[in-house]
Amino acid sequence: MASTVEIEGIPQLEKLLISDPKMETRVRALIRKVIKNARNQLAASARSGLGMKSDPRGAAQSVRRSVYKAVLGGQVNILSSRRAGRRTSYEPQRTLQPGQRGGNRVPRGRRTQDMMSYGSHDRQMVIRWLSNGTDDREAGTRGGRLHGNRGRIAARGWFGRASEQSLQKASEELVKLIDEEIQKVMQ
Repeated sequence: MASTVEIEGIPQLEKLLISDPKMETRVRALIRKVIKNARNQLAASARSGLGMKSDPRGAAQSVRRSVYKAVLGGQVNILSSRRAGRRTSYEPQRTLQPGQRGGNRVPRGRRTQDMMSYGSHDRQMVIRWLSNGTDDREAGTRGGRLHGNRGRIAARGWFGRASEQSLQKASEELVKLIDEEIQKVMQ
């Protein structure tokens, strides 16, 4: 002999499941919101923490974010973009006075000019150089007339620490937002 027990509130509990399309949409929107905040914190941290006193071409804007489609989650990174961004006509400010000797008398090469015209979203290599460091950099390795050692950039390990902190804050914020969302659904 089997007996059935009816539990009140089952429809409300079913609304809380991620399998419910409305709840999944709400959770994805919350994830998108906290990942965006984490990305903005990382960009601000890049401007201040990496010693980029001035960032006229906006390298800090190359910190990317993405929200996954197949699973609930997201990420922030400084990986290369899949498509080229906008070019810029930025020219560094000249510090020499007219008639003053000094400065670079060697004309810029094509590759140098290309690197100078990268826009903000294409300049992720600058953040990677500052975070991971570089080997010794030599001038004239592309067939140019210049020769010399330009030194190396010491690794600062900035991105790993900063992203861990911002994603930790994002996960705490996400927990609070999901709790608030559950309270809304339960009412």
